[in-house]
Amino acid sequence: MKGSLANSVCFMNNVYIYSGNFADLLDLVFFLITTKRKPFDIVREQDVEIRLLEERIRPIYQEVNTKKKWDKIVGKENTFLCQMAFRSTYTHKELAIYYYLLNALKYWEHTKDMRRLKCVNKILELAHYVRHETHKMKGFLRFKEMKNQWLYAEMEPENDILELLVPHFKKRLKEEYWVIKDVKRGLFAFYDRENVRIFSDNEVKQLDILEDETEKQIEKLWQTFFRTIAISERKNLRCQQNFMPKKYWKYLIEMEDTNEENT
Repeated sequence: MKGSLANSVCFMNNVYIYSGNFADLLDLVFFLITTKRKPFDIVREQDVEIRLLEERIRPIYQEVNTKKKWDKIVGKENTFLCQMAFRSTYTHKELAIYYYLLNALKYWEHTKDMRRLKCVNKILELAHYVRHETHKMKGFLRFKEMKNQWLYAEMEPENDILELLVPHFKKRLKEEYWVIKDVKRGLFAFYDRENVRIFSDNEVKQLDILEDETEKQIEKLWQTFFRTIAISERKNLRCQQNFMPKKYWKYLIEMEDTNEENT
């Protein structure tokens, strides 16, 4: 009996835990590789679930600036791809990043060309998905003018792309005060004509999002223009959804009439 129990313990799957940010994940991956430990999975602290034959491990290691370290040993492009993939919603992205970086130590700049490896395909797929959605959201984001003269926009992207959008709008609306809210994650990006700061719902106690009196009039004019230029005979809803996926319609001013029809 004792022997069978000992044998079952030997087959416990090691699941490693990290805080949830990319820097800590890189520290953990560096620790696992240098100590030659192979994880069954890597999960965030808030996602920990107790499962049979799985041991949760939160290793203690020295925190270093691992981003620069990985840039030197595997190349900036590889760490950039992992950073993009990390912003995706894929459940096992951490494990894919671990195996990608493990292979990057061997293949370095050629890693992205090793398409026969599942981890490489997955990281490239996730990175492309994140960058593609970021590009789309630059055109889909709609700002409204508030009574406090701030511009305000809401979005619900699939991936965590708020910080990726900041440089674009900081450059395009550099003379404005604006706020972008990621409703799905409860995050706010505030720009005060100089700096951008990211806050969570817990840090933002109250936000005055009352629209300016002329904002509704401007929205109606935009909706009228959108309908006027449309050619009903050439309407192709399927083609429209390919370029403007329906999941983004909720916050598109010109699609409000369509949203009301569907509800």
